[in-house]
Amino acid sequence: MSTPRPQQTEASAPAPAPADGPTHDNPGGLAPVPVRPAGFGDALRSEWTKIRSVRSTLWTLGVMLIVVVGIGLLTAWGLNDSAWVGMPLLAPGLFGIMLGQVCVLTLGVLVISSEYGTGMIRATFTACPRRSRVLTAKAVVFFLLSFVATAVACTVTALVNWWVLGDQKVPPFLRGEAAGRFEDSVKDGRLIATTGEWLGATVGPALYVALLGLLALAVGALLRHSAGAVTTMLGVVLMPLLLALFMQSASLKPVQEKLIEYSALNALASFYRIPMSDGSGNGWDMLGILAAVTAVVLGGAYALIAKRDV
Repeated sequence: MSTPRPQQTEASAPAPAPADGPTHDNPGGLAPVPVRPAGFGDALRSEWTKIRSVRSTLWTLGVMLIVVVGIGLLTAWGLNDSAWVGMPLLAPGLFGIMLGQVCVLTLGVLVISSEYGTGMIRATFTACPRRSRVLTAKAVVFFLLSFVATAVACTVTALVNWWVLGDQKVPPFLRGEAAGRFEDSVKDGRLIATTGEWLGATVGPALYVALLGLLALAVGALLRHSAGAVTTMLGVVLMPLLLALFMQSASLKPVQEKLIEYSALNALASFYRIPMSDGSGNGWDMLGILAAVTAVVLGGAYALIAKRDV
């Protein structure tokens, strides 16, 4: 008669279930993973990760820094041999930012249009279904990044101009005219940079270019096409002056003056105190107008992004 084997209770016994036990929806009885909806802070972190990890950001802002500082350095160096160049001390920085702003406009478009082109926008809206929150996060991250980068470029350029052209002398027979045009920018027969000029050569252009980039982002959200949005923004920046060049008749003179006065390039020149128009406005007034236009276009982008299919 054989002896029965003892039961292997430890091997055959089922694994203990969690405290809640298995359910119909969770047969294994596994503890649920806590899930919370994505907030605005999560959207900001996501957009910051995306904008700093793509090559387009490095290339566009890198080229912008090189162009603004490089052209500013070359301009100041070329004017160093002149006794007086006929412009405020920090004004040569205008020539670099006029070209460098194109890089910021391009990046503003690519921040959103590239996601539509690759289809990544679907994953973005899946992770954060509130599309207005996504657009707000993109706008905040891009505006701050472009403002800081442009302000650094303009500040370095202003310092270069001050260092190279700081000993600039104004001829005695022109000192009255220079003092009248540049207010208190002449001291002891030399051009100086006042606090207003420093702000106008650093913070002013940085705010204006960053707002132009934000407008480009809104246009990119409306058109959802990189080439079309970039072309549109180049038209906004360049077309007023190009049209004004061909309006030479007396009947079109008022229109020509308004096109020049409210052009983006004239606004930048006004910050450096060398406006292209004789109008009463200045760069800070033009900054307010651009902010209003950007708000309107961005509002249209908010309205359409909520209604469209991806």
